[in-house]
Amino acid sequence: MNTFEIFQEIVTGRRSSKPSLMNGKKIDPASVQQLLELADWAPTHGRTEPWRFVVYSGESLKIFCQQHADLYKAHTDADKFTTAKYQGIIQNGEKISHLVLVYMKRQPTQKIPLIEEIAATAAAVEHILLGAHALGIATLWSTGAMTHHESMKNMLGLADDDLVMGLLYLGYTDETTADGKRNIPLSEKTTWHS
Repeated sequence: MNTFEIFQEIVTGRRSSKPSLMNGKKIDPASVQQLLELADWAPTHGRTEPWRFVVYSGESLKIFCQQHADLYKAHTDADKFTTAKYQGIIQNGEKISHLVLVYMKRQPTQKIPLIEEIAATAAAVEHILLGAHALGIATLWSTGAMTHHESMKNMLGLADDDLVMGLLYLGYTDETTADGKRNIPLSEKTTWHS
């Protein structure tokens, strides 16, 4: 298998795994460090490197999940709040190994357009997801619950112009990987000019 075929297999084989389907097995911290090192090679205009990572494991993971659940409870209208979701956020900390909170750190000069800083941080996330798949680590890039709520930024002490990009749940799963699919054919998403 050549390098492209290996990469193609990693890209097309990657799937998301819900934290509730993870089995609690712990990831070697050195593997998580390897994933962060991959992320650090994302493309970045002006070398601003706007990606930032906050890694939770062990007791800090449980504390973060409880804090996240409490934010959900405090900032969700009563008619939309569910105890099941609240408990689910807490229980995520019991089934996963690590949680990587990813945020985009806005440069004070704001010289680079915001969309490019967001795209660079998203590329860093993709590096983590692909690297995790190559290592046999299950992942989910979550933007649910309070991820984009102002209260999350406040809890983390982020600046007004920073942006939480998501929570990366990392662990292992015993579930079989589903076949991948695309809903729209590539031919409908591509225009060629010769």
